[in-house]
Amino acid sequence: MRAAATRLGAAEQRALEHWQARRRWARAGLVYAVMLAFAIVFVGPLLFAAVSSLRTDPLEYPPSLAIPQLQPSNWAAAARLGQAGAGDRWFGGFAPGATVPFEIAYFVPDGVDVTDPDVEVPRRRPGAGLGAVLAIEYAADFASVSELQRLPDVPMTVESGDGTTSGRRVAYAFTIRYQGDGPVIDRLPLDVTAAVGMQYLDSTLTASRLERRGRTASFNDVAPGVLGYVLRNYVRVFNEVRSPATRQSLFLAWIGNSFAFAAVRIVVTLVIASMAGYALARLRFRGREAIFMLVLFSQMVPLQVLFISNYLVLRDGILTVGGFTLSSLWGFPDGMLNSLTGLVFVTALNAGAVFIMKQFFESIPREVEEAAMIDGANHWRRYWNVVLPMARPALGALTILTFQGAWNDFFWPFIVLTSPENVKTLPIGLLSFRNTYGAVGDWGLILAGAVMSAIPVIILFVVFQRYFMEGVSFGGGKE
Repeated sequence: MRAAATRLGAAEQRALEHWQARRRWARAGLVYAVMLAFAIVFVGPLLFAAVSSLRTDPLEYPPSLAIPQLQPSNWAAAARLGQAGAGDRWFGGFAPGATVPFEIAYFVPDGVDVTDPDVEVPRRRPGAGLGAVLAIEYAADFASVSELQRLPDVPMTVESGDGTTSGRRVAYAFTIRYQGDGPVIDRLPLDVTAAVGMQYLDSTLTASRLERRGRTASFNDVAPGVLGYVLRNYVRVFNEVRSPATRQSLFLAWIGNSFAFAAVRIVVTLVIASMAGYALARLRFRGREAIFMLVLFSQMVPLQVLFISNYLVLRDGILTVGGFTLSSLWGFPDGMLNSLTGLVFVTALNAGAVFIMKQFFESIPREVEEAAMIDGANHWRRYWNVVLPMARPALGALTILTFQGAWNDFFWPFIVLTSPENVKTLPIGLLSFRNTYGAVGDWGLILAGAVMSAIPVIILFVVFQRYFMEGVSFGGGKE
């Protein structure tokens, strides 16, 4: 009987362990489900924007998951057409001596007469905004379309809401030749207009849009290359957004300005915040607590409250004495507006960074510095050789936070950087996208610019995420 009781107790113990294991797995599954839900909420808009930026028309309604730019058949066709147009499978083009073959097919119901469609290479600009004022070469001035060759008809039926419609598939083949000598042209647009009753089915490359109630199949570029087709809006961001005077790519200039601004902000923040944080955490001097309270108080004052006084300082110079200003020492006798120097001057130091470094240094035991003190190291040697190397997690966290703040900063660049266009940072440049291209509904280019602006922050976080998590966890600690 005792053996039976023992076996029963062991069975109950195993059942209890299995129940506890299932409970742990259920809790873990619930936690991961909640985390997945939050990830979808926060990352979903970025993924949706990234996918929509590939579309020819991001405002298409109703939205469809069948995106031509993501279909492998179109990738292969775009590569072949780009090779035929300019010998470039990646970005395509239209070069002298090129012959671009193309086919298009229609569904013609029984009883409808077949009329050959009209094929035209239009004089079409690539887009609105700055791209609409630049002098460009048109493919229409050099392109010649051959006669249409009708391919054998294929009987077929089409299902619709009204039932089944019988008819035939009518396809045409033609070529577009580059006549004479001339420049290599970036794009080769095409319009094919069919007669009434003929329904567009497919073509060598999926049509960019259907116009005139579906009669005209319009193609933005029939020799795009695979990257020129899939990443068309991204290529447009660099090619179309140019300075009318210098033809410099403004988007590249905005990216360079943002990187320069962020790099200077990072260096200044790490140097000053680490030194100030160490002084407040380790040195004992009169007024230390008052200075720390001032640092905390400065975090409560919004920058918008001070922007008028700071703007006047940047406009009129610093400490004007007899017509001489201290800003002249930096080569800005007329003030520091419309310069990255003026932007850094009012945004370089962040009190929050000083607070984070102070709290991190206080979490380091003082015994770590005692050996250096015995060897006669002063505060500077202890800071530079002992404490600062241990502060890499906090410095990594500050690097991410400072870069993100500088890269996405909008308010002060909008106040300080007004003209010319090539001095602006990327967020202000994207605002000009919104004002220029959004007015005409060209949201693909806007989305492409917005997605590219998010990539550097994501890369930086992935590289420094370990330091970021350690810095956040240690930054609030006390010894």
